[in-house]
Amino acid sequence: MGAKISGIGSNLLVIEGVNSLGGTEHTMLPDMIEIGSFIGLAAMTKSDITIKNVSLPDLGIIPNVFGRLGIKMNLANDSIHVPAQEHYEIDTFIDGSILTIADQIWPGFTPDLLSVALVTATQANGTVLIHQKMFESRLFFVDKLIDMGAQIILCDPHRATVIGLNRKHSLKGIQMTSPDIRAGVALLIAAMSAKGKSTIHNIEQIDRGYQNIDARLNAIGAQIKRI
Repeated sequence: MGAKISGIGSNLLVIEGVNSLGGTEHTMLPDMIEIGSFIGLAAMTKSDITIKNVSLPDLGIIPNVFGRLGIKMNLANDSIHVPAQEHYEIDTFIDGSILTIADQIWPGFTPDLLSVALVTATQANGTVLIHQKMFESRLFFVDKLIDMGAQIILCDPHRATVIGLNRKHSLKGIQMTSPDIRAGVALLIAAMSAKGKSTIHNIEQIDRGYQNIDARLNAIGAQIKRI
C-alpha cells in the first residue's frame, strides 16, 4: 500500500510516515482458534470432520499439540481431516512422565486453545497436566466439567490435572454458565458429547468469538437450540 515499515519479524517496528497509501488486495487468515476448537469437537463427539482452507503453514504447533492428545489427523490440500475415533490416547514425555500442555507466546501454543485441549482430554485415555500461565482465572470453569462427571484436579488457579475417562463414563448434561469466551466453547463441546440435555447461560461470551456457531454446528448434525 506504500507504507514504510522496517523491522518486520523482529520485536521492534520502525514506521516512517508517508503522504498517502494506495489500494491493495489481502486475504484474511482463517481463525486458528476456531480450527483448533473443531479438532477437539470432532474427537469428543466421535465425528468425522474435514476442516477446509485452514492455512496449514500458519497453524504453528496447534495440530501437533492435539496430536499428542491422541487425535489422528490427515493434513493435506490445506485441509485437516479428523476421522471418527472411538478412543484416543494421551502421549507421555520420553521418560514416561505425565504430559504437560502449557501456553506460550507465539510460536508456542496459544492460551486460547487450552480450554479446548482440557475438555478434549476428559474423554481420552491417559493423564495430562494443563498449565495456564498467561491469564488468571481461565481454569475456573472446570467445576462445571466436574459436575458433568469429568475427573479433573484443580491444583491451583493456573494448573489442572485431567484424568481421561477413555469413554468408559460419558459426561452428563447439566445447567451451566459460560464465564468467558474460551471456556464457553469448551463447555459447548462438552455438552455436545454428553448424555442428556445441557443448558448454557451467558452465551454472549461464545458469540463473541464464534459467529453463528449454533447454526453451523446444527448443519453438521448437532442439536442446539438458542433460547
